[in-house]
Amino acid sequence: MSTDTADSDVQQFHPRVRSALENPQIRSNFRSAMDGLMGKRQAAFEDWELETLRDLGAAVRLRALSRLPELLVQLETNCQLQGIRVHWAETGDQACEIIRDICKARDARRVIKGKSMVSEEMELNHFLEAEGIEALESDLGEYIVQLAEETPSHIIMPAIHKNTDEISDLMHEKTGTERSRDVGYLTASARQQLRDKFMQADVGISGVNFAVAETGTLCLVENEGNGRLTTTVPPCHIAVTGIEKVVEHLEDVAPLLALLTRSATGQHITTYFNMISGPRKADEKDGPEEVHLVLVDSGRSSIYQDQELLDTLRCIRCGACMNHCPVYARVGGHAYGTTYPGPIGKILMPHLLGLENTRDLPSASTLCGACGEVCPVRIPIPKLLQRLRKESVDGDRLRPSVVPGHGVKRTLKEQASWNGYRWLASDPGRYRLAGWMMTRFRALTPRNVGPWTRYRTAPRPAAKTLHQLMAARRREEQS
Repeated sequence: MSTDTADSDVQQFHPRVRSALENPQIRSNFRSAMDGLMGKRQAAFEDWELETLRDLGAAVRLRALSRLPELLVQLETNCQLQGIRVHWAETGDQACEIIRDICKARDARRVIKGKSMVSEEMELNHFLEAEGIEALESDLGEYIVQLAEETPSHIIMPAIHKNTDEISDLMHEKTGTERSRDVGYLTASARQQLRDKFMQADVGISGVNFAVAETGTLCLVENEGNGRLTTTVPPCHIAVTGIEKVVEHLEDVAPLLALLTRSATGQHITTYFNMISGPRKADEKDGPEEVHLVLVDSGRSSIYQDQELLDTLRCIRCGACMNHCPVYARVGGHAYGTTYPGPIGKILMPHLLGLENTRDLPSASTLCGACGEVCPVRIPIPKLLQRLRKESVDGDRLRPSVVPGHGVKRTLKEQASWNGYRWLASDPGRYRLAGWMMTRFRALTPRNVGPWTRYRTAPRPAAKTLHQLMAARRREEQS
């Protein structure tokens, strides 16, 4: 997402939230979906030692992150040994340019895409279309969102904000499909529309769930088979992923997969688990002629420099934090205006876009702790939200920080207020005088004191200070 787009979005954060809260259909769609997902997750873990598995998953991710630089080099080496061409991109724009150059080198005009949040983060579709390259989403949810000219509202279920009737009307309007409430029919219609596109595509683009440094294997988790078609039917496959997705050993994938599928959709296993280890060999009958891996930094190496914020990179993109978040369940993903919504978006997007463009996100939380309790790899999301809130009001904007834009919410008015309070509280005489004045002039207390009074009554000083009340009590006891 470009900075300009982010700045425009952040200005509309509160209006979007109010609009979502006033839309009963949106609230109903999300409430129903989130309740279902929470129930499925709970049932999927009933026969498991969940806390032990979470400990194992967290340990796997922390071990990989502790050796991230060397594991990335090992991944590159082993991928190249198997014929995968590895590209490094410092920014999302560079990643887009790399993918464009690969497409143009093959004279590609049609691209079919599997689900990839990193490509959403890069705004890859818009970039390719501007270059004259058609980019079509093949994941059913992403396909629906693309038809609606919207962005995903959830990292696992992109079109979760729409109900069956809305999807039926959309497909009828955009593709001529007959209106129907039969989900099977709508799915089959979308599958038929996409099947020819797979055969016509010059390049297939996918994300990566886990990249195994030990073997140079790219793992892709999916339910619809579109990922397998995307990575095998077109003559060229481009996998794009953030640098944090690397794991050390192939055996590390098993506990992460068990956590991912159950946390995301309540499934014991997804329908397809793809392990990509290179282009088609001479004696093989299918598969792409070329496989490329684009490793995207886009601010992740900066996060890596901070031992506390580093935990953000543990994320396996399951979406459980969103499913259990009372704020997300009521306003939906689009209200956030960022690629990654919900709790994980509140701690990740400030790094990627800067606090100056995401100033309201860390505060858009009740800090109830549900996100931290369900995170399969134990990311301390509430703790990181508190850290980012502190960063956003940091009084020393010149202090070095890995979070761009720290101190952006610190205002001169707020700074003067705290300085004034410090001046009063540092001297007993001044403090008592201030208390006496507030009790005498309490009727002059303003009714509007910022966001607090938007939904609450303004606080008003008591008629007597605590010191006065205690003095009165002592006098009564002595008399």
